[in-house]
Amino acid sequence: MAREFREFLMRGNVVDLAVAVVIGAAFGTVVASFVADILTPLLGIIGVPDFSTATLTVGEAEVRYGLFLNALIAFVLVAAAIFFFVVKPMNALEARRQAGAEVTPTTKPCPYCASEIALTATRCPMCTSELPAG
Repeated sequence: MAREFREFLMRGNVVDLAVAVVIGAAFGTVVASFVADILTPLLGIIGVPDFSTATLTVGEAEVRYGLFLNALIAFVLVAAAIFFFVVKPMNALEARRQAGAEVTPTTKPCPYCASEIALTATRCPMCTSELPAG
């Protein structure tokens, strides 16, 4: 059983997953710091106040809706940071990579019935016509 457990741990997908979790946690820390230390203070410049002290008293309960608003603002800032600094550049990089790749056709239309057939076909599977060579 110990040997099987060791083999399970040493599989590539388990190690890859462990590395992804560690890198993801480190990246999360960087994004959280970027939002908390750079983007959030910039909100004060444009007039967005700090809501952390905003409360509402209902009977004997204190509802701290300001903390919720701050968390909501932080969520929107994290999502914006991820979108603009990770997703958009990766999409642009992928689009640039795809633009360089030429797509070679693997099918052609049958000259008799216009169905899609393999380029190497000598007879159409739909209408059974013999296809001209070349």
